[in-house]
Amino acid sequence: MSDIHDKLIAAWESYTIENEKFTSKGVKAAGTRARKALLEIAKATKERRKEIQEAKSSA
Repeated sequence: MSDIHDKLIAAWESYTIENEKFTSKGVKAAGTRARKALLEIAKATKERRKEIQEAKSSA
């Protein structure tokens, strides 16, 4: 669990930094990096949801 949780936290931090660069400074490359971070968040979220469901089903 902690591995996926750590991935989510790191991706969120990356997203917030890159989104700030994109929105306030207009750095286009930061927009691409922000989108990549959002994709990583989506993947990690799906993994975590699967873990939770498996734990719930086995309990």
